[in-house]
Amino acid sequence: MLKLIGVLALALSPVVAAAQDGPLIIAHRGASGERPEHTLAAYERAIDQGADYIEPDLVVTKDLVLVARHENEIGGTTDVATRDEFRDRRRSKMVDGELISGWFAEDFTLAELRILRAKERLPGIRPANTRFDGLYSVPTFADIVTLVRAKEAETGRTIGIYPELKHPTFLLQDAGIDMVDLLVAELRRSGFDGADDAIFVQSFEVEVLKRLDRMLDVKLVQLVKDTGGPADLPGVTYANMLSPSGLADIAAYADGIGAPVPLLLGPAGTALPLIDQAKQAGLQVHVWTVRKENAFLPEQLRGSGGPAQTGCDESLYATIASTGIDGVFTDDPGRMAAPDPTNNTVCMGGG
Repeated sequence: MLKLIGVLALALSPVVAAAQDGPLIIAHRGASGERPEHTLAAYERAIDQGADYIEPDLVVTKDLVLVARHENEIGGTTDVATRDEFRDRRRSKMVDGELISGWFAEDFTLAELRILRAKERLPGIRPANTRFDGLYSVPTFADIVTLVRAKEAETGRTIGIYPELKHPTFLLQDAGIDMVDLLVAELRRSGFDGADDAIFVQSFEVEVLKRLDRMLDVKLVQLVKDTGGPADLPGVTYANMLSPSGLADIAAYADGIGAPVPLLLGPAGTALPLIDQAKQAGLQVHVWTVRKENAFLPEQLRGSGGPAQTGCDESLYATIASTGIDGVFTDDPGRMAAPDPTNNTVCMGGG
């Protein structure tokens, strides 16, 4: 079974052409296999490697600015724990049913967050990325849009943005912060409302997407997992949502689903029924997440060496492409845009 951490991809469109024949390539938190995730450097690296979309996870500051972090808890992705001036900001919060201790973006103003510097979240798996620790600040969503516009002018390409709202119901209930309103205002200000497939918004929650469907003309993607259910609908499971009737309900407000590999591919790499069932409901199908390291690959696709060594992610991508899945999230967009066929020689049998 794959060990996966989360988020998604998008289907072919007339606005953003795929970097190659096959699924759209979505840079998961940027080129996060090569740079600390959710930094402008990671996003720019991904764009330069040919990614069709970049994916920022969005959290929010105390003064209501959307910023890019994997979670609202920022201790794992910044140097905040080393900052004496913020030692008293450490908190414990119940976020979507899980007790989390650390430092939370919503307890900091943007000016305070600008003091911090990003660091590699997986130093044991990606030690090479730690050489960039301390170089990059936490970007705002507006910073990311500015980067994309500049790269579009430089390259002549349309580059998609694919944000995810992180824990919007928790933030509304705990801090009185309405992330939906904030995102709507940002997208309208940036010219994304009605911008066809240049922007896609994703969430694991349901009512958030329904609100966005009423407020904006953008593509929406319902994220799902192989366990649990949406935080804003207690008692509802993702399993129920992925039944034929549940998929029809999703299609009433969203344009696609984003699912982890085990929900879409069997152990032998065969397509599971959910792919066709979702498409029959009129939904695009997006899969998360392809990573190059052995730690994240199924046993039969692991190369020689330990968890941090490179395995056969390109073979996994090729299998995904053969199923008709519309898009794939990857930490290494360059490896998907220009796969190396010689890498397959280390793939079979494990290492």
